Amino acid sequence: MIKKLSILIAISIYLFSCSEKKQPIKVDANKMHETMQHLTDVIVHDIFSPPVASRIYTYPSVGAYEILAAKDSSYKSLAGQLNGLTPIPPVPDNVNHEIAAIQTMLLLGKTLIFSEDKMDEFINEWHAELEAQGWSGEGKEATLAYADAVKKHILDWADMDNYKQTRTFEKFTVKEDVSRWQPTPPAYIEAIEPHWSKIRTFVIDSASQFTPEPPTEFSIDENSQFFKEVKQVYDVKQSLTPEQSEIASFWDCNPYVMNVHGHVMFATKKVTPGGHWIGIVKTVCKQTDASLMKSASAYVLTSLALVDGFISCWDEKYRSNLIRPETVINKYIDEEWTPLLQTPPFPEYTSGHSVISGAAGVALTSIFGEPFHFVDSTEVKYGLTAREFNSFKEASDEAAISRLYGGIHYMPAIENGVTQGRSLGKFIVDNVKLKEEE
Repeated sequence: MIKKLSILIAISIYLFSCSEKKQPIKVDANKMHETMQHLTDVIVHDIFSPPVASRIYTYPSVGAYEILAAKDSSYKSLAGQLNGLTPIPPVPDNVNHEIAAIQTMLLLGKTLIFSEDKMDEFINEWHAELEAQGWSGEGKEATLAYADAVKKHILDWADMDNYKQTRTFEKFTVKEDVSRWQPTPPAYIEAIEPHWSKIRTFVIDSASQFTPEPPTEFSIDENSQFFKEVKQVYDVKQSLTPEQSEIASFWDCNPYVMNVHGHVMFATKKVTPGGHWIGIVKTVCKQTDASLMKSASAYVLTSLALVDGFISCWDEKYRSNLIRPETVINKYIDEEWTPLLQTPPFPEYTSGHSVISGAAGVALTSIFGEPFHFVDSTEVKYGLTAREFNSFKEASDEAAISRLYGGIHYMPAIENGVTQGRSLGKFIVDNVKLKEEE
């Protein structure tokens, strides 16, 4: 009897010690940052346009945020706050919220890009890491099943945003009008995403809600305001300082840059403007040691500012359909002139980087405050030097003026673009309530 009792006690002690050693599997913010960086790398590899890239960032960000907010009572769901979004399925008790959130990001990202194998490789490596920590059994299966259910829920919402329909719309027709946009060298690429204003907005009421004032009236009269704006672009290029050239290159973010060597033409892959700001989100979250929940909040709010910013900007671009500086300068001033940056393939007004940077800057300021010193190393992996800023406003101002230094925008597109973006960003911050106490 005593022997049996001793054996039972020993077994109980052993089982208790095992349960003490086995810790719940936790996923911290670094895995979310790695996931977003990997998504950016695939977007660059697949050469998505800036507007499409902003959509790719947004749906995974919303999916992850919704799962994490379901666990944290201090945060609010975005259901009912974003156009058309309904509540995600209830989270079962045996689901790991953190793992489900990252898994959902990955599944949604995989669905929205081309190179699915690159996402699969990342997913498999991460699952191996989790399994090495003891992730198995019913909890694992429940978590994977739930992530798949949320992925389906978000994709059902995405399927109603008119994106697939715009893939079938007619191509942009170039008008025989001296004031309207023309394809630019060296590749003379056709206009990108002429129907993007038809995408369902996420927070703003409509694509035209933040319509800027019209661009300056086209004129080749040397005394006209428009010609003065053209001449400003030309003169700035002629007297660029090394600092201005560095700023232009740092914020280039043109995924369509083509290199021509004789009869050979190849693309230089770069991060999109939205991807650059997503990189800034990662930087400031890591700098402040932001929690997984706060990081998810920063990604989702910034993504919403970016995606609605592009819809708003593209609405104006194809309404005003203004000719680019390069085309005007080559025709009326200097046929040999080339901008420092390669002109992107879409109309000039307003400046996309000015709009989305203004909006993203407002979103990030609402979360991290101002002043906020940070070192932006987003472009280092693309061969550029990191730059320092004392606020998100300062960074967005520099992003905007970089378009003048680069020779691809007139000043009104920059100044009015910043106003457009910041007004839109303020609307998003005022209307998207992430915290319960807000």
